[in-house]
Amino acid sequence: GSPLIVPPSTFADLKKSHGISLVVLTNYGSMLAINGVTDDIKERDMRQIRTPHLRRSWLFVGGADEAALIAMADCGADVLIHEMEDFTTTALRPKAREIGPAVLAAWKARGIVVGIRINPLADCGRVDLDTLMRGAPDVVMLPKVGDPSQVAELDEVLLSVERAHGIDIGSTELVPNIELARGLIRTYDICMASPRVSAALVASEDMATDLGAERGPDGEELKYVRTRFHVECTAAGVVSIDAPYTWTDNAGVESETLYARRLGYRAKSAVDPTHPAVINRILTPSGEEIERAQRIVSAFEAAQVRGDGRVELDGLLVETPIYRNARQLLKRAKELGVI
Repeated sequence: GSPLIVPPSTFADLKKSHGISLVVLTNYGSMLAINGVTDDIKERDMRQIRTPHLRRSWLFVGGADEAALIAMADCGADVLIHEMEDFTTTALRPKAREIGPAVLAAWKARGIVVGIRINPLADCGRVDLDTLMRGAPDVVMLPKVGDPSQVAELDEVLLSVERAHGIDIGSTELVPNIELARGLIRTYDICMASPRVSAALVASEDMATDLGAERGPDGEELKYVRTRFHVECTAAGVVSIDAPYTWTDNAGVESETLYARRLGYRAKSAVDPTHPAVINRILTPSGEEIERAQRIVSAFEAAQVRGDGRVELDGLLVETPIYRNARQLLKRAKELGVI
């Protein structure tokens, strides 16, 4: 296997459990050795990993500064994506690939879902995969997907790469990035192109550029894009990840995330490390929302016992769809550990 030497500060849990001051991870595919002692870390992480519908914030981080990348684990994002395309310059890509597996291992040790966004396969995406898959990422993102055949091709490439690295066949999730108009109108077909697709992400800046739209912090120009994208993802049965808010203020990302939640999104991407905390707060049911959902469930179930198909609560006629929505909110709150 290949050694991955990581500062012990990023592996406090391993340091405590193994009583060591330096953690040396050796990659044997699905198995890792801690200072030469085999430990099935990958399997343990997979048992604890957030399922796709509970991954609220997806943060893109690029570059080849290992310490800075590892430090991103402190920002609170549910998913961290080592971005090899637009965020990492051509000159830095060899170094970024070299440090990538250690960065992914450090993130995993913090309980984070880890992903990579590779370059297009026709460019240097295969080179990205050959190196970064040593770190067994949970998710691989493909940029600028406009046709289902691109997803099918990546599925086949991943199959051989998983075999080469001893990773469980089919365990790597795919998340197509829809960044152009031709991809938007085929989102459903793209999501159905491989059983690996667990989610899809819609872009903001590239999409606006392709449409010739004028960007503004209110996002008015992308409202149709975001609505259609969510509908197509829902029809395909995959998680829709909203576009990133590309200004730095927290008030703007809060407003945009509230709007996304109203549309039905439960996940949002980010490019600013201060934004995941805002996204997570908004996409987690609040105490007030939980209390209201509990009242809806209680009132509707009491009405059913009486033989009524609906009930009035605070001026709202609660029927089956509203009852089901309240139950879904309570289920999500429980899964996120807030009740």
